[in-house]
Amino acid sequence: MSGPRLCLASASPRRSELLASIGLNAITCAVDIDETPLPEEPPEALVIRLAEAKAVAASTCDACIGDAAQLPVLGADTVVVCDGRIFGKPRDRADGAWMLRQLSGRRHHVITGVAVNGPQGLVSLSVTTHITLRQLDSNEIDAYWATGEPLDKAGGFAIQGRGALFVSYLEGSHSAVVGLPLYETAQLLAYQGVELWTPAPQQAMP
Repeated sequence: MSGPRLCLASASPRRSELLASIGLNAITCAVDIDETPLPEEPPEALVIRLAEAKAVAASTCDACIGDAAQLPVLGADTVVVCDGRIFGKPRDRADGAWMLRQLSGRRHHVITGVAVNGPQGLVSLSVTTHITLRQLDSNEIDAYWATGEPLDKAGGFAIQGRGALFVSYLEGSHSAVVGLPLYETAQLLAYQGVELWTPAPQQAMP
């Protein structure tokens, strides 16, 4: 893999792994911002606002400034929405169990906002994926929490892990549920001049 071509405003290993899966090596620079929704703020507006705030905040990170120029900075945020209620990361075991009981057997939405701050300015978008979880019983919820997997996941479950056993239906971007919609992210990065394909080395003529 080539040297870093962008900065990721996140400490999420999942987002780093998703970028690596499409051949992009990113420097990471976690930023601490207030993720509290504004009064009556729609979830789509919330994730875009937070993604943009992360991308802008990380742009001043020393790690994101190369020898020649500032690297494009990517920020992202994901929330789960059910019946208009926004589910972030669970505060504790009781909160995580409550979230899963609310989502059990029901259709909900996972919304991820992505922003890239680069030569073309700040550009952003959001992607919505529709998911239905099968009916969950209390023993499953308790056992799942005991794995430690739900602790830092929006909605209290991870589709890239054992939480996938709960998902009976998905419509939309699987990678967006993990944390980064790759198709749309690639479009934003290409717009900012990030090369997604490197030319194959030319072989010398005999």
